[in-house]
Amino acid sequence: MSIAMSTLDIVAVLFFLALWAGYAYVIGRLSGTGRSLSSAMDHQRRQWMRVMARRDLRMIDTSIMSGLQNGTAFFASTSLLAIGGAFALLNATDRIFGVLNDLSMEQTVPRGLFEVKAIGLILIFGYAFFQFGWSYRLFNYASILVGATPTAAHAGEAEAIAAADRAALFTITAGRHFNHGLRAFFFAVGYLGWFINGWVLMLATALIFSVQLYRQFLSPSAKAVIEAARKAQQ
Repeated sequence: MSIAMSTLDIVAVLFFLALWAGYAYVIGRLSGTGRSLSSAMDHQRRQWMRVMARRDLRMIDTSIMSGLQNGTAFFASTSLLAIGGAFALLNATDRIFGVLNDLSMEQTVPRGLFEVKAIGLILIFGYAFFQFGWSYRLFNYASILVGATPTAAHAGEAEAIAAADRAALFTITAGRHFNHGLRAFFFAVGYLGWFINGWVLMLATALIFSVQLYRQFLSPSAKAVIEAARKAQQ
């Protein structure tokens, strides 16, 4: 079984990994600054917990937390379905391999390389599942911390402030893991281009990267919360 990768394949995979890692690095470096959509939303999560601590009735907060958990559980389940689909891709190699060979625009694609591509897809969705699974667990812990926050009558006390900060930290961390999983889904779409050839992989990855940057810094939703975070820091 040949898994020999051409120079184009090697460059394309390195390009894919570099853009994914580079994007994650940039977003990670901006964490806490309020200069990106993800960072600005961290500020909103802290604000949410401060407001929660001053609320007598917290049904709204538990309802929001339940929605976050359900959304995370949905994506975790979707990750498992995607993993199953990728395994099915391996099992249907004989039928799919010929079609992709025709689309590849190369002389021939080694069967072993096709299987490596499918395994890579499984690994991406496996990574996403673990991120979503841990995010779900953290949202569950955050719900408990919300319940453990002292009542509004004690909102100004050090213990209540510390409890709200702990709940905020857990929701922020859960949100970041959720974002890691969602990012894997987005880049998996670019990865699918490799099943055609390396050029399509690089083009699709660059497109995903550009869209992600736009959403983080230039989209209307990003501008709205980034501006709010900047005003709060002044």
